[in-house]
Amino acid sequence: MRWERLFEDLEAQLSAAEHAELAGQVADRTRREVARLRLVDRLRSAVGHPLSVQLRAGEPVSGRLSGVGPDWLLLEIPGGREALVVLASLTGVHGLGAHSAAPGSEGRVAARLGLRYALGGIARDRAPVALTLLDATTLTGTLDRVGADFVELAEHPLDEPRRRGDVLDVRTIPVGGISVVLRH
Repeated sequence: MRWERLFEDLEAQLSAAEHAELAGQVADRTRREVARLRLVDRLRSAVGHPLSVQLRAGEPVSGRLSGVGPDWLLLEIPGGREALVVLASLTGVHGLGAHSAAPGSEGRVAARLGLRYALGGIARDRAPVALTLLDATTLTGTLDRVGADFVELAEHPLDEPRRRGDVLDVRTIPVGGISVVLRH
């Protein structure tokens, strides 16, 4: 009887040690997996859900997340407008759930559709925009050109179409200085 209790005790100790080792391995693997996640992976799993983003300068922007690129996100905001937000201008995101997309699962093409691509689409549409810079300055007008690292904005009031006589100035802006492009 004493031997049986001794063997049961040893067996329980061995089982507990194996269980603790397995739990440590799972925790270590989980930490490694989380360390591989990027913000875009967290954002891609939230497409279709409402989010609020805080920016380095300016007011927070809230809306339904409708798209994510490698360095931007697109929010559908009230009033039928869209806000193209530069990820580098973010200081926080509210509304992300617990899930994440797998790193690298966006595909090779989607991974290459950077901010210049999104800005180029807005320029092609000739849509009036309110462009907020990193220093919280807001400019209005139409994107005329999208270069490798700059945009040219024909400044005019939002309620006026881009006509030569209504253009107040053409401003060249480094892409790195843009925080949000609000498309009207």
